[in-house]
Amino acid sequence: RLGLERADTAEKALTVIVDLLEKYGQGGNCMESHMVFTYHNSFLIADRKEAWVLETSGKYWAAEKVEGGVRNISNQLSITTKIDREHPELKEYAKSKGWWDGEKEFDFAATYSYVNTARMTTSRGRYSEGYKLLDKHKGSITSEIMMEILRDKESGINMEGGFMTTGSMVSVLPQQPNLPCIHFFTGTPDPAR
Repeated sequence: RLGLERADTAEKALTVIVDLLEKYGQGGNCMESHMVFTYHNSFLIADRKEAWVLETSGKYWAAEKVEGGVRNISNQLSITTKIDREHPELKEYAKSKGWWDGEKEFDFAATYSYVNTARMTTSRGRYSEGYKLLDKHKGSITSEIMMEILRDKESGINMEGGFMTTGSMVSVLPQQPNLPCIHFFTGTPDPAR
């Protein structure tokens, strides 16, 4: 929200977020229950001209500029070796912890998470299923198709139960500055409604 408030481009919003992350860190419970459950955050940040994926691990972060195709995030690190911006101590911290030897190519997701990054797009999970649904419509995604994807329960994108999906947003950002941007938000916790 502060990125939206304080920046007029996607990359400037990314800078706002990482500056705040550096200064204040992150935390807080991610569900309204007595059970403490926290995790680090990922962001899709877009404007009319460009889009970025920002992923965090504590105060450390990596950002990838989206150059084309489809891109999604979902409860795991997905930035691998294409890192366009990064925390200045990202690699040194990984070396100090013994997570990276400093020799092989640096892979953010493989280094900073326990997920097998080679299986991310092939295993059945929200990230993989979301990518498949987006890729199926690549080049012809409309706001209606995006809403269908966000309503999909079989894939796990629209979750039910203890970790229920809390809302969804679809934005249409025309590259032509004379055309208005349009934003759709769900009015209920369940995007299928």
